[in-house]
Amino acid sequence: MAKKKSAAREYVWLQCTESGDLNYRTSVNTKGGLPEGLKEGMNKFSPRLRKHTLHKIKRK
Repeated sequence: MAKKKSAAREYVWLQCTESGDLNYRTSVNTKGGLPEGLKEGMNKFSPRLRKHTLHKIKRK
């Protein structure tokens, strides 16, 4: 029987700072807090604007 994983990971949305769209959903490790680089945001592609923009974490 497989062991159940601990609930140390959480799903979050990445929201574009320019258009406000929720473009990406990713899982992050919440055990020990979020890394500083992830708190500041990530440069991801925004399909509506057709360019790379800053995306920040939004929890639902």
